[in-house]
Amino acid sequence: MPTRDCGIVENKGLDTSARTPTLHHLIVPYAATSAHLPSQDAAEPPLPKLPDLPRLASLLARLEQQATDTGDEYSLSPPHERVLARALGLPTTDGVIPWAAWQAGERQQACAWFTPCHWQASMDQVTLQPPEGLELSEAESRELFEALRPWAEEDGIALQFESATRWRAEGQVFADLPWASLDRVAHRQLEAWLPDGSRHPQARALLRLQNEAQMLFYSHRVNDLRAARRRPLVNGFWISGTGAWDGQAKPAPQLSDRLRLPALRGDQARWSAAWEQLEQDEIANLLERAERGEPVRLTLCGERNAISWASGLPSKPGALSRLFGLFQRQRPLDLARLLNQL
Repeated sequence: MPTRDCGIVENKGLDTSARTPTLHHLIVPYAATSAHLPSQDAAEPPLPKLPDLPRLASLLARLEQQATDTGDEYSLSPPHERVLARALGLPTTDGVIPWAAWQAGERQQACAWFTPCHWQASMDQVTLQPPEGLELSEAESRELFEALRPWAEEDGIALQFESATRWRAEGQVFADLPWASLDRVAHRQLEAWLPDGSRHPQARALLRLQNEAQMLFYSHRVNDLRAARRRPLVNGFWISGTGAWDGQAKPAPQLSDRLRLPALRGDQARWSAAWEQLEQDEIANLLERAERGEPVRLTLCGERNAISWASGLPSKPGALSRLFGLFQRQRPLDLARLLNQL
């Protein structure tokens, strides 16, 4: 399963080497982006044209629609996280999918991820710049980590350094605390995503800790040196992956990250190019398996919903399956109707 610093990674505490799943499941986050949500603005410019995707058309023509995970673009947990959690057998409460505890193999102990980032303030809003573009070294991250650690300990939170772009926090405060996924807030205005302290009193101490970190990091030598090099300041952290789990999980399906970064950055040209690579690699592999008669499952996720198709499972063809039977006879593949479903 692919790993990345800002999302879901392979669980270190679960040994699945002796168990080979019979179903080959590929999850594709950001198969559609916010740019593809239906708009009432008739004057809005057309979306960039997708490349020809014949393998995807052929694959979907072989499969039957199985399920739709329905939500909206304001849920704290995006569709790909909900689908992956369900496949693993993890809790799926919105904003309380215990990714940090699962990745660390921490049973019963509530955890969260603290992700160092850049809070970019303008006249009327604050947006979050995730760590991919910060060029944050491990040495810099460790200095900021050590500066924050005693402040966190005062609130009963133990911090563990995992990587330059991720610190693991442990404490009972995270057990039932909903917090938005980093994928929801990356490059977006933060105000709408911060928890309401009146509804979630346990969040108040963490909101205060975030404010303290901003002041602490702002005057830290790491940021003095970064400013001298004209690098973005690391002036805050985001909390995500909160919750606890019981230590029981299923083998992980395959999750492709190819579309994630261009989607989060709003780079439609690179997003289309990433679809081409996905078509040539992961989709081609799944199609070959399907042609050999192996049971396969494909789940395409947008920012609201996720739709799954599978072979080897009893189900009546859905409307989208029939739609892709028509698409198979068309070149280039028109994905507009599917994108509006995600």
